[in-house]
Amino acid sequence: MSTTSIIRSIRNIMRKDEGVDGDAQRISQMVWMLFMKIFADKEEEWKISRKEYKSPIPEKLKWQKWAADENGLTGDELIIFINEELFPILKTIEPTDTDQSVIIKSVFNDTYNYMKSGNLFRQVINEINKIDFSKNNKDRHVFNDIYETILKELQSAGSSGEYYTPRAVTQFMVDMINPQIGESILDPACGTGGFLTCSLVNLSKQKDFDETSLIVQNSIRGIEKKPLPHLLCTTNLMLHGIEKPAITKGNLLSVKYDSWENTDLVNIVLSNPPFGGQEEDGTEKNFPEEFRTKETADLFLALIIKILKKNGRAAVVLPDNSLFGEGVKMRIKEELLTKCNLHTIIRLPNGVFNPYTGIKTNLLFFEKGKPTKEIWYYEMPYPNGIKNFSSSRPVDIKHFDDIKKWWLERKENEYAWKVSLEEIKQRDFNLDIKNANVFEEESLYSTEELLVILDSSFQKSIILLDEFKKALL
Repeated sequence: MSTTSIIRSIRNIMRKDEGVDGDAQRISQMVWMLFMKIFADKEEEWKISRKEYKSPIPEKLKWQKWAADENGLTGDELIIFINEELFPILKTIEPTDTDQSVIIKSVFNDTYNYMKSGNLFRQVINEINKIDFSKNNKDRHVFNDIYETILKELQSAGSSGEYYTPRAVTQFMVDMINPQIGESILDPACGTGGFLTCSLVNLSKQKDFDETSLIVQNSIRGIEKKPLPHLLCTTNLMLHGIEKPAITKGNLLSVKYDSWENTDLVNIVLSNPPFGGQEEDGTEKNFPEEFRTKETADLFLALIIKILKKNGRAAVVLPDNSLFGEGVKMRIKEELLTKCNLHTIIRLPNGVFNPYTGIKTNLLFFEKGKPTKEIWYYEMPYPNGIKNFSSSRPVDIKHFDDIKKWWLERKENEYAWKVSLEEIKQRDFNLDIKNANVFEEESLYSTEELLVILDSSFQKSIILLDEFKKALL
């Protein structure tokens, strides 16, 4: 049976359970159970490769003891065991810095069992046991398929300003940044860990790569505040060879801006921070007064500039409305251009982030340590025969081939142009600069784009009114 069929079977079984209310609970239920199976398979590897390995999970709670036997615990006995033994113990396990108990604790802190039928629960377990996640088994890589399926089902995330980055965009950004062995790599809003796993794949192609080395194991870092993406990221990194994923559950924006020490800084930041969202009241007070705003994307951009080491590199996804704006937006862009060399902005076409949003997005590439002198822009066209990207016709890594070729040559053409720092200053640090090499066609905006444009216009109107009031006083 294929993995797709197994996942379909699991989904159908869970739909029969009265305790699982909707897709969100079903996905969460499936993911923590998959995590337990994957962790069990990884432990078998660690027992062989690490003689000193000691499992943080009590013997009776290990997957092999209660789940592996298809004729094992079931019915009311199984549900009682899950609710009264497994979860209470794993939620309160004492974490240490020396073993995987930290992972177990972080995973189960915000995880719940929603299923009420022990018989249906047993059926799900038996389906999961058909997948072998051990190192030398091809099923190890099917989690990517499972992962992609789950992401497609998380379409509601778009309503809260969270847009899962298409794999092609992630790969392109990682390819251009080209992380090297020994460099620290951080995604401060890592979601399900796409940038981090893609970076590991990039590292694995290098000559001296050894996934068991501490240099590699300690180079990957992420922060995610929501339980389900955090669990997905942790699980995916484990399958990519990271034994104790350094994925912190929390909001990096809640850390005091001035508390960052040199030892905390990183070589590389790869990120698609949530945009279109607002932070809780008081979060902005962690930042210097000139950067205080509740807009999530702006705060993350200010933070990324701060946490990069000298000569550190970053690739960040930002919406169009982050490129222009007055007040705080302008000051953050001035900070970016003063402390970093913003050498490239790739302007993506509509639909790249479908089905989550039709808002146009941009990929910003910059290095810290030298100020910006000029910015190269490249406006990515639609491929031949495609008028818009969609969930059924998504962007593919091959669609970036022309940009990759241009990246090395840096010549102006119908899609590429450069703008000097002086011109940007004259524009009050407005980075939303159109392609001067082509005539602008009549623009057809989506509802979301129009709302963003209107919001920006209202903001500008408010600022102008304030200036008039001050002038009259």
